Amino acid sequence: MGDDSDWMKLPVDQKCEHKVWKARLNGYEEALKLFQRIDDKSPEWAKYQGIIKNFVTDSNSVAQLKGLEAVLAFVENAHMASRTVGEVLSGVVCKVFNQPKARAKELASDICLMYIEIEKADIVQEELIKGLENKNPKVVVACVETIRRALCEFGSKTVTLKPIVKVLPKLFESRERAVRHEAKLLAVEVYRWIRDSLRPPLQNINSVQLKELEEEWVKVPSSAPRQSRFLRSQQDLRAKFEEQQAVAGSDGDWEDVADSAPQVDPYELQDPVEILSKLPKDFFVKIEAKKWQERKEALEALEILAKHPKLDNGDYGDVVRALKRVIGKDTNVILVSLAAKCLAGLALGLRKNFGTYAGNVVPTILDKFKEKKPAVVQSLQEAIDAVFLTTTLQNLSEDMLAVMDNKNPSIKQQASLFLTRSIRLSTPSTLPKSLLKPLCAALLKQVNDPAPEVRDAAIKALGTAMKVAGEKAVNPFLADLDKLKVDKVRCVCVCVCIQLKSEKGKPGTEGGTGAKSKKPAETKEIVETELSVEVCDELAAAVLPASCVKMLDSSNWKERLASMEEFYQVAEQMDISVMPCQALVRMLAKKPGWKETNFQVMQLKLQVVAVVAQRGRFSTTSASVVLDALVEKMGDVKCGGKAKDALTAIGEACSLSWIAEQVVSLAFAQKNPKNQAETLNWLANAMKEFGFTGINVKAFINHVKTALGVSNPAIRAAAISLLGVMYLYMGASLRMFFEDEKAALLAQIDAEFEKMQGQTPPAPTRGSIKRTGGQEEGEEAKEEGGAGDIMDLLPRTDISDKITEDMVSKVGDKNWKIRKEGLNEVAAVLSEAKFIKPSVGDLPITLKGRLSDSNKILVQQTLSIMQQMAIAMGPALKQHVKTLGIPVITVLGDIKNTVRAAGMATLNSWVEQTGMKVWLEGEELSEELKRENPFLRQELLGWLAVHLPTMRSVPSDLMLCVPPLLGCLEDRNVDVRKRAQDVLPVFMMHLGFDKMNKATGKLKPASKDQVVAMLDKARDVMPAKSAGPAKAAPTKPVSSVHPAKALAAVGKKGKEEEDKSGPIFTMVPNGKDLRVKDEKSLKTLKWNFGSPRDEYVEQLKVQMAPCVAKWLQEELFHCDFQHHIKAINSMIECLEEEHEATVACLDLVLKWYTLRFFDTNTSVLMKALEYLKLLFLSLSKHNYHLSEQEANSFIPYLILKVGESKDVVRKDVRTIMGMLCKVYPASRMFPFLMEGTKSKNSKQRAECLEELGCLIGFYGMSVCQPTAAKSLKEIAVHIGDRDTSVRNTALNTMVTVYNVCGEQVYKLIGHVDMISNVLLFLSAIMFSSPPSSQIRLNALVQSQQAEPSHVCPVGEFHLDLDLLEQLESDQTSVVLPDLVKHKLGDLLEPVIIPEPKLHPVPTHFDELHAGPSTINLVISQVASGDINTSMQALAQIDEVLRQESIAEVMVGHTDQFLIATSLQLRLAHSTHMADTRLPREDIFKLYSCAIGNMLTLFGVARLAREASMGVLKDLVQGLVTVLLDPRIEESQEGQQLIRSVNMLLRRVFEASDQTNILRYQAKGKGEKREARRCK
Repeated sequence: MGDDSDWMKLPVDQKCEHKVWKARLNGYEEALKLFQRIDDKSPEWAKYQGIIKNFVTDSNSVAQLKGLEAVLAFVENAHMASRTVGEVLSGVVCKVFNQPKARAKELASDICLMYIEIEKADIVQEELIKGLENKNPKVVVACVETIRRALCEFGSKTVTLKPIVKVLPKLFESRERAVRHEAKLLAVEVYRWIRDSLRPPLQNINSVQLKELEEEWVKVPSSAPRQSRFLRSQQDLRAKFEEQQAVAGSDGDWEDVADSAPQVDPYELQDPVEILSKLPKDFFVKIEAKKWQERKEALEALEILAKHPKLDNGDYGDVVRALKRVIGKDTNVILVSLAAKCLAGLALGLRKNFGTYAGNVVPTILDKFKEKKPAVVQSLQEAIDAVFLTTTLQNLSEDMLAVMDNKNPSIKQQASLFLTRSIRLSTPSTLPKSLLKPLCAALLKQVNDPAPEVRDAAIKALGTAMKVAGEKAVNPFLADLDKLKVDKVRCVCVCVCIQLKSEKGKPGTEGGTGAKSKKPAETKEIVETELSVEVCDELAAAVLPASCVKMLDSSNWKERLASMEEFYQVAEQMDISVMPCQALVRMLAKKPGWKETNFQVMQLKLQVVAVVAQRGRFSTTSASVVLDALVEKMGDVKCGGKAKDALTAIGEACSLSWIAEQVVSLAFAQKNPKNQAETLNWLANAMKEFGFTGINVKAFINHVKTALGVSNPAIRAAAISLLGVMYLYMGASLRMFFEDEKAALLAQIDAEFEKMQGQTPPAPTRGSIKRTGGQEEGEEAKEEGGAGDIMDLLPRTDISDKITEDMVSKVGDKNWKIRKEGLNEVAAVLSEAKFIKPSVGDLPITLKGRLSDSNKILVQQTLSIMQQMAIAMGPALKQHVKTLGIPVITVLGDIKNTVRAAGMATLNSWVEQTGMKVWLEGEELSEELKRENPFLRQELLGWLAVHLPTMRSVPSDLMLCVPPLLGCLEDRNVDVRKRAQDVLPVFMMHLGFDKMNKATGKLKPASKDQVVAMLDKARDVMPAKSAGPAKAAPTKPVSSVHPAKALAAVGKKGKEEEDKSGPIFTMVPNGKDLRVKDEKSLKTLKWNFGSPRDEYVEQLKVQMAPCVAKWLQEELFHCDFQHHIKAINSMIECLEEEHEATVACLDLVLKWYTLRFFDTNTSVLMKALEYLKLLFLSLSKHNYHLSEQEANSFIPYLILKVGESKDVVRKDVRTIMGMLCKVYPASRMFPFLMEGTKSKNSKQRAECLEELGCLIGFYGMSVCQPTAAKSLKEIAVHIGDRDTSVRNTALNTMVTVYNVCGEQVYKLIGHVDMISNVLLFLSAIMFSSPPSSQIRLNALVQSQQAEPSHVCPVGEFHLDLDLLEQLESDQTSVVLPDLVKHKLGDLLEPVIIPEPKLHPVPTHFDELHAGPSTINLVISQVASGDINTSMQALAQIDEVLRQESIAEVMVGHTDQFLIATSLQLRLAHSTHMADTRLPREDIFKLYSCAIGNMLTLFGVARLAREASMGVLKDLVQGLVTVLLDPRIEESQEGQQLIRSVNMLLRRVFEASDQTNILRYQAKGKGEKREARRCK
């Protein structure tokens, strides 16, 4: 095909691959035209996907140029272009960027940018940065220029700046001027986007170059750069920008319309530096040296290392503790200042990773502020400010509050100043009311301090808090402050300059997102000054009729009534803008005022108050005028209802939180018990109507305690009812406040709480008209830690002084007993304190060390202490999450299930107190997920799957967990993969599909396709985002269960009994079919697991809900096993009555019982097996057959229990398996049992093999599935099992097969190892009928001596069938004489066996060929089930062994003989001794013959040394079994037999090959160690 006429006829794609450059050029031209006209989904594109890379690497420059144009068109139009990015760009960088033609480079650069446009920016950038390593400077220049174009056109949101900044210094060092010039242009372009953040990474370049850069940077416009080119996914944004540009016109306003460039933190552009290994080796020695110069040397070395802007994460605990000691205890102020600088450097370099140590160093720094030297104070300020950037104000609040009470004015002043700086960096969302309240209270004390500097610092802090949190949040705390000081606070508020955390770039917080979060609706508080009586009269007279005002104080009640009716009408119709609320309510107090005796007039007065409050601008000043009177009328029979309505209206106008506190205080200031009771009742109802937001819980609890102590039963009842309503909002934590009450009263409170258990607080119906956004604020407060407000009210003990150094050293001691003693002391301290403050000294670091203790008991004890600590500390536990909480996750990787369970319980107890958000912040969680530990990954992913769905929002750091999560999808462990797939939709719910899909870009192509498919599947089942934390009262109490709760449960018992009437199962039409369909379509989890996880239990619970009675479901899924037993008893009682309903939900019932198989409680297991026996008996009676789904979800788990250690359990399981064959085909049962033989549990293997034998014996070979040959081969493998019971059962099963199919068994099982074949052969002979004729041993000996060369065995350990046929026709018969009866003691002497009396042998017998097959048959008769046959065979072999001249015939048969003898001993022990029909004398004769033969055999040295290790092991076990048999000891001849066995054992160990004996002993010890480890 050399001429044009040939290649012109080829298709376009073949032209593009032609060896002639003209053909390729023509092909590229046609391809270009084709790419520009075909549809983007056309199948034509696929033809070019594999060859498009060749277009850019064409060796001919002319063709290459046209090829580049075609590639550009391909990338722009083809839907599959993104798949070619790697290979095409690799060719572009290597083969195009080095070309001299400018057009080629321009096209190559356009191709790179087009790939960026189709969403492949990361790969393009990666290839271009690889090109910077090329030795050809032209390639480097082109790569830098392309990167600069990409950044200029697409912006820093698309092009990642960190790798670019990283390579800039290296580019400036290039020898090529062109490279340096392009690097300068790129640096200027980067500066346009990130401004001064670029300066730190380039500080070390040449000073001349840096000066040139500075000059260029000055010329950069100050306006924000804008994106000029958009990705395919940004076309909507592009249209928006074009529209805005058209509106803005050409007057330069376009920059204002465009989005500003994203702010880049210089810290993120730095590479971390590892400094721990660079510390001087004697650093810790020097820093504790007595000479201050040595300590200074150590600190100076650390200071140099700490100056690196970004430090690599590591264990800095020892370094921080050393610095803490210097700051706290060193008397040299120079060293203190130096240590503070080191601490600041570490905090700034580690940022979020330093948060673990923040809580330990802040109290020391605050205490050191007593130093007055400015240099030291400044260093300490810098250190504490740097530390604050690594944590949150919430975590440091306890330390701040503790130091506020210090007597040293310098400490108080500096603490307030630090608080001021911290609040400046906060936002309203990071300064919640729960934090603001204690801080303001402490600052208010300092406002009145004698020291002026302390007062000024406190006022500055209050003013800053007012600016950040708002006046509304701070004003309530300033109520008792004099006006002059309030004015100073307001002045500070006006002047202070707030710097939000997002602007400061503070890491580890959500300050940046706080500015973008939804601003809660602000409410205008109506402030009104108190008016004088004269002013009120004037205002009222201006809006009320004169007659009305005149008759208000009339002595005639009818006139007063008429006046009030007119008053009411005017108030109802009055305009809100002119309504003088305070004046109107003061008019109502005119004589007779609230002492009105006529109830009709009084009712109208109360109605007027309600109308004025509802319609006017009603303030707390106006409310204060009437509250006392309203409370006084609460107990009135006729007016009480109107008084409550008026209070409700005032509550809507002034907020329930304010009026409730006022009303309760007024009520208990009065002596009328009815008023007090009705006030509490009104308050309980008002809480339901208004909600719980803003309620002063502490004040209410004090009033409720007062009410509970009153003797009046009505008041106590009302107080208990109020507590019930509060329980709906506060949960079980409310009970903690009343644990000191009397037992009888506490029982009543518990009973009220039980009534509210599980109920949801009603949605607020009031308070939203005049105070918009209140509900949102309430929910926000709850999410931020509303429970924390409640827990903060508990009195807490500071135990830091009780955590002594001696206790800490004990916990860290080398001796585990001392460590245990130390942990016991810690637990005792926590138990005694009950509720503690978060300041616990070095306890967190000490406990952290014990989590990795080699003694697992101590690990579990540590976890128990941490659970105790969580309950005792409450929400303040947050500050210890990074130090002590995260290390608990590591415990989840422990190999022991009990340790992992304890770790998970600890995690859950901590999350219950701290919330989930703090755990997701930072890199710690992702680092744990990266660990290659299947246990840790399973537990951690399961934990996330439970807690993430309950969260409204998650920190952005959760994205760090995505790469390891995607790695878990391909983990080698199937459980890890399953857990990862389960949690995938939850991650997607929070992060979105796009982000997770983008994270797959770094995966290998093969892995990426699989992971993307999983993501698509997860998107279909992605759950809806949680609306927020559940409002229902928690069902699990925070504290331990109290005896009073048991009394409360008694009242509930009667109700439960009533609910149990009616059927327990409900028939749902087609319910079972729908469940099967859902499982097949993967809508529900398939019932297949190694151990039941929470998601399976929850799924079963949901599925059973419509099928079973509510009370039964509660019993079935209760955490107490006693309830399970009750449920099973109920199911047993109703089994026959509700048979049809039971069958309708049989699949669910069987699944529930599989869960019980994993319980450790034997009582539940036995009760479950009892029900299952009755169930399958009932099913077989009704001829019901299990479906495949029912069998698959039940039988595998039943087979697990067949290996149970308890005999009674195995017996019941065997019974159930026998019943199963009546309701499920045996052939389908067979594969389940075969799978059970693969278990590691030897008991399970043995039982499954025995069941297989029973099935084959009963149903024949047709039961073997999938084929008889495959099944028997797998069974035969177990003949060589190391466990004796498994070997025996496998042999018995093969004998059963032999009895069913005869010699065919050998063809079916094929090749088996030698010993297994011998055992199989002997067992088959032993349990089959003995042959019809016996072999004369003398003939055997003669044939061995006369014609040894004719010996030709049929096969090793096989029967010589031809010889057996000859023997069948032989007339010779052996008549044995009576055996001589020996005393067992005579066994010590040689045994003389009488000569056998034989009939004359026909002449043709001498011609019979006797060989090894003949002696095999004789030896096999030793293991015969017939005693006489066995003894005759033993007698013949004994004759051979006693004649030295012919004993050699046994050479090579020693193992065979010993195996047969061992089998006979085992048969005698297990079968003959148990058979009462056999005479004991015959059995003892058999024992005597067998032992005598072996004594003789081990007397022949050559034969004794032939015994192999495995045979010796079985022989010794058989002999030991004889020694331990109590039936032999009880008999008269038993002692003699035992002496003979002892002598035989001694001879075995003396005469056998000593190597085999040693190997046997070593193996026995190894098996014992293995058994102990398994236990």
